[in-house]
Amino acid sequence: MARMTWTFSPECVDTPDATSLRRDYFGDVAGRYYGRVLTEDEYDEEMIDEGLDLLAPPAGGFLVGRYDGKAAACGGLVLLDSERAELTRVFVRHAFRGLGGADLLVSGLEEAARALGARRAVLNTRLDLVEARALYVRHGYNEIPAYCTGPYMEIWYGKEL
Repeated sequence: MARMTWTFSPECVDTPDATSLRRDYFGDVAGRYYGRVLTEDEYDEEMIDEGLDLLAPPAGGFLVGRYDGKAAACGGLVLLDSERAELTRVFVRHAFRGLGGADLLVSGLEEAARALGARRAVLNTRLDLVEARALYVRHGYNEIPAYCTGPYMEIWYGKEL
């Protein structure tokens, strides 16, 4: 029996796989915020597409992870200044969780941040996203003071690269 494997590669945020993953990410985090599955008319394309221009070279990037060739995970990064890169839209589809992809995704994003010249990775999330918070702590991220504000930001993390 062939062993299933993860592959991660940079991808434009507007490819069909990247768009589908970003949509699922939004559905997951917004659905958890509201405590229910979103209806089709609740998806806000404007929010799903917000800030996409930042997730492209030369000061950003977007990774798509595939498990056995199927689009399964994504994550972006944005160079905030000459020292810091922000990780964003870090997501593994539910059907692919528990298969090691989240760890590989975070490592890949950190490697991409280093390639952009960042010496520190930062991110923000919500308190109810406990799996994400556990992932970041497992990778050596520590709680830091807020470096930005927004309605869905409740805790901030940072790590020296």
